[in-house]
Amino acid sequence: MADAATEPSDEALCRAFLAGDEAAFGTLVERHRALVFSLMRRYAPRPEDAADLAQQAFLRALEASRRVFSRWSPSSPAPFRAWLLRIALNLAKNHARQGRRWLQVVDVPETEAPDESAHEALERTERERRVRAAVLTLPRRQREVLTLRVDGGLGFRDIAETLGITETNAKVNFHHAVKRLRAQVADTPEEGR
Repeated sequence: MADAATEPSDEALCRAFLAGDEAAFGTLVERHRALVFSLMRRYAPRPEDAADLAQQAFLRALEASRRVFSRWSPSSPAPFRAWLLRIALNLAKNHARQGRRWLQVVDVPETEAPDESAHEALERTERERRVRAAVLTLPRRQREVLTLRVDGGLGFRDIAETLGITETNAKVNFHHAVKRLRAQVADTPEEGR
């Protein structure tokens, strides 16, 4: 496997694709597949659904790519990742709106920790349920920033570029989202206590 220094940039791959190199788009897909899947996983109840949504995002990107890539200026870097994540995020939000499917999302690991008792596993599951419910109450922009930061692992500059906001705005939204989540989870009474 080639190291990152010798791999072509997203911009170079976009330009190669425009020049007729179909494999260049495949390289872009491989490079960003895990990131798009992790974002889709937040909005899809099952991994299979997330994989389908990720595939749809890449297909939409492929369909629009020649038109969009040709408009990018040769003097500035092609914002492929931000553009792709915007497509993925919009697709995921549309999916979530259809029947509020993200209420069914379960992020509980398939297996419990080896040293975890049944009681601890139930407490962990309940904590995760409360956090998921609290995330759903966040304002749209805070939820988007939180999702891109936590699930996508993006930096604030990339979040800002993806959502079309300033980096400061991304930081502020993340700060408020975390603050609200802490307050909501702390204020949520634990049932049965």
